[in-house]
This record gives sequence, C-alpha cells and structure tokens, in this order.
Amino acid sequence: MQTNHKLALATLAGISIGVATAQAIHAQQVKVPPAYVIAEVEMDPSKTADPAAARKYAEEAPKSLLPFNGQYVVRGGALQAVEGDAPKGYIVIIAFDSMEKARGWYYSAAYEAVKPIRQSSTKSRILIVEGVVRE
Repeated sequence: MQTNHKLALATLAGISIGVATAQAIHAQQVKVPPAYVIAEVEMDPSKTADPAAARKYAEEAPKSLLPFNGQYVVRGGALQAVEGDAPKGYIVIIAFDSMEKARGWYYSAAYEAVKPIRQSSTKSRILIVEGVVRE
C-alpha cells in the first residue's frame, strides 16, 4: 500500500508540474494589446503664443517618452480629410506597448513637467486608445 501512495503522489506531482508549466508557457504567449495616444492639437488664438516655450516643449516631450518605450507614429504630417471636417490644427499619434505604459507616460513626472507648456498655448484633445494585438 505504501508503494501505491508514493506512486500516486509522484503522479499527482508530475501532473501538477506539467499543468503549471503549460500555464506559464501560455502566459508568455498572451500578447498585451498596444496602445496609442492620439492628440488633436490646435493653436489657440486666445492664448499667447510663445515660440521659446513651444521649442522647449518640442525638445522635452520626446525625452519623456523614452522610459515608456513610446514612439511617434504621426507628428503633425500632411493631413487630408476624406469624411467630415479636418481638424484645425495637427494630429500626433504615439505608440506604446500597452495601455499601462501609455497612462504611465501621460501621468509621469517628466511629462507633467512639460504638459503645462502645451496647455498654455494650445487647445488639445488627448485620447488613449487600446490597439489590436497582431499575431
């Protein structure tokens, strides 16, 4: 009887280890959806334009992306409206590995330090949207 118990325990331990290993492999294969920060930025005529502040923002904002692996996808390039009204300003799209990283960047101390520069001279709509996992 003793041998049967040992064999049963060894079998259960083997199955448990196999299940745990399979779950770990599956967890590694599950991909997190990317996320995108989409900004519609319009120069606000009611706010004072400050070219020096705009340059500072243009220099500092990209640096704040680095710890979050954020990358510009669109940064104000040519725009053509094919349906509806075109934005009055320009569009910026920044790609991140996940919603967590996108939110982490937006609320980070580094971006909090330069965000007021943009807010004081522009009218902006900022969105964080979850993307599609690509196989």
